[in-house]
Amino acid sequence: MKIVVLAGGVGAARFLEGLVQIIDPKNITVIVNTGDDENFYGLRVCPDIDTIIYTLSGNHNDKQGWGLKDETFTVINQLKKLGHDNWFTLGDKDFATHIHRTNLIKQGKTLSEITKNIAEHFAIPFTILPMSDNIFKTVITTPDGELSFQEYFVKRRFADKVLTITFNGMKRAKPAPGVLKAIDNADAIIIAPSNPIVSIGTILAVPDIREHIKNTKAKTIAVSPIVDGKAIKGPADTMLKDLGMDPSVIGVAKHYQDFLDMIVIDKQDKKQKKAIEKLGIKVIITDTMMKDIQTKKNLAQSVITAISL
Repeated sequence: MKIVVLAGGVGAARFLEGLVQIIDPKNITVIVNTGDDENFYGLRVCPDIDTIIYTLSGNHNDKQGWGLKDETFTVINQLKKLGHDNWFTLGDKDFATHIHRTNLIKQGKTLSEITKNIAEHFAIPFTILPMSDNIFKTVITTPDGELSFQEYFVKRRFADKVLTITFNGMKRAKPAPGVLKAIDNADAIIIAPSNPIVSIGTILAVPDIREHIKNTKAKTIAVSPIVDGKAIKGPADTMLKDLGMDPSVIGVAKHYQDFLDMIVIDKQDKKQKKAIEKLGIKVIITDTMMKDIQTKKNLAQSVITAISL
């Protein structure tokens, strides 16, 4: 079974930790959001790609929630002494990843080539593809003006009201090499429990990706990142509400309604089953709270079982 997973950062990485336990990783292709990518301290940082690589290689700093484990912060502290604004914190080992990536960019390598290179260094057993090799930037419009996603999410702790979301570079972007082929050849496409607007929505905004998913013969299934009206992690519920959308599992289902066959929701949302089924989407109810490796594996097994029926 060939599996394609559309992925953001932490939620997707947790889900993938379970998925690789029950599916041969060689049959998994992960298409990752790059709308959050940005330059910091002269270096190109790809937060979602790095989160997946660090997590699936066993190097993610789970206590901190980002970056590499056993980190030191000598470089960022020295940059602060030199007058740099250091609201976007990077550890010393994390800096090495971004220095490496930036050097390869300067050598003319594409983001796809660079991601493959870094994934191989971390011994990642499945294929990781950026959604696009082109610059694609998520911009959040707030009452105080436009913010990059990282300014909104990290610097201002998603405290601002979201008025609109714009994807700069969307019209010029093309799917990265291998993305459409992976979608067309997949037996199943899984939408990871990531933000439906600025993680999965960003991937779907790349020209041709959504259309290929709509036209695929593969089964399509989403895992809701919303439980009982609240995001498991991050600002998904707040964003949906600010944009006038339903901040619930029903809202998530509607966001993918044009291509979705099935959705996995948490037991806390079982009362929403009939409303979602009226949208023409099959509902699987299970525990979606990924607290440890066993619950991650159980969730992944529920997804695989559903698409295998």
